[in-house]
Amino acid sequence: MPTAAKLFGAAAFALLGWFAANMYTGLMPEGAQTGLLREIVAFLGVIIGWRVVGGNAGKGYNAATGTGLRAGIILVFFALLGFSIYEMVLLSMQMRYAGPVDAVLGVFDLMMDYGRVMLTIEMIGTLVVGSVLGGWFAEFASRHWK
Repeated sequence: MPTAAKLFGAAAFALLGWFAANMYTGLMPEGAQTGLLREIVAFLGVIIGWRVVGGNAGKGYNAATGTGLRAGIILVFFALLGFSIYEMVLLSMQMRYAGPVDAVLGVFDLMMDYGRVMLTIEMIGTLVVGSVLGGWFAEFASRHWK
C-alpha cells in the first residue's frame, strides 16, 4: 500500500542513485561509455527506497539511520551486480571467457574492479550521508503523514 514514507524513500534514493551515478561517471576512464547508467541506478533507487526504506519507516530516527545505510549498501551492490552482468554478457559475446564458469566468476571480478573505482572519500561520503538522509526523510514522512 502506498504511503508517504514509501514515496519519500523512493524519491530520496532515486536522487541518491542519480547523484552517485553522476559522480561515478566522473571517476570512469576517459572515453568510457555510460549509456543509461544514471537512469538505471536512479530506478534501482526508487525500488530500494520504496521497498526497504519506506517499508521500515516509523520505528524512530535511530532505526531510520540503520535502514538508510542498509538501503545504500543494497543500492551499491545491485548497481555493481547489474552492470557487471551486463559487461560480462558483452565480453562473452566477444569470446573473452573460456566457458560459462569463467564468465560467472568474471562477474565478480568486474564487480571488484567497478567497486575499486568507487573507493574515494567523496563517493563514500556521498553515499553514507545520502543514505542516512534518505532514511530520515522517510521517517519524517512516516511521522507526519499516515
